[in-house]
Amino acid sequence: MPRSSQPELSQERIVAEAVRFADSEGLAKLSMARLAERLGCATMSLYRHVATKDDLLVFMLDHAYGKPPFPEAPVENWRAGLERWTTELLAVYRRHPWMLQIPTAGPPLEPGQLSWMECGLQMLRRTGLSPTEKFSAVLLMTGYVHAGTKLSPEALRMPDGDGAAMPQYGRVLAKLVDADHFPVLSELITAGVIDAPTDEFAFGLQRVLDGVEVMVNARRESPEAS
Repeated sequence: MPRSSQPELSQERIVAEAVRFADSEGLAKLSMARLAERLGCATMSLYRHVATKDDLLVFMLDHAYGKPPFPEAPVENWRAGLERWTTELLAVYRRHPWMLQIPTAGPPLEPGQLSWMECGLQMLRRTGLSPTEKFSAVLLMTGYVHAGTKLSPEALRMPDGDGAAMPQYGRVLAKLVDADHFPVLSELITAGVIDAPTDEFAFGLQRVLDGVEVMVNARRESPEAS
């Protein structure tokens, strides 16, 4: 009997295909049956490698994170390092927006997520911050990335009845907002500020880093740091 041309089924292959499916079709359409169809196997054969769909989602999340930008040497410029870490984590979520749809029941425990946390902590290693402060700073940056992913430029474009893109947010607001009730907002709309091509994520990131820098400088100037 001729051997099948299909690669051997494995957990790694199942998870990689599930990630590709979620990237192209969305997480809501993912099912074990559809995944098996794409892999060219019976649905029940998947369960020999992945016990439940919930387990599959955990493996997908860990796989999608990929490798974080570990520094090649101890980080001297913590701010530049943490900025790179944050923007690269944002890129991960924008490549796989379904990641934020997977509910988390607790702190990260999988190798991929822990690697990103370790990398972020390494960026702060020479700041003089306490372990608790480093951990809190990394969680703060992670939360900012989550918010930034949801507030991407595409979020300000809304689908109309037939699924096409409506005009930009500012043009829609201009029809709804009057200067008597919303004078400042109306002023921004008239000035074209809302639809201006600005990078809100980068602006906010610098402000968050400003806050962390205040804490870092305070620790370096304290008597305990000398």
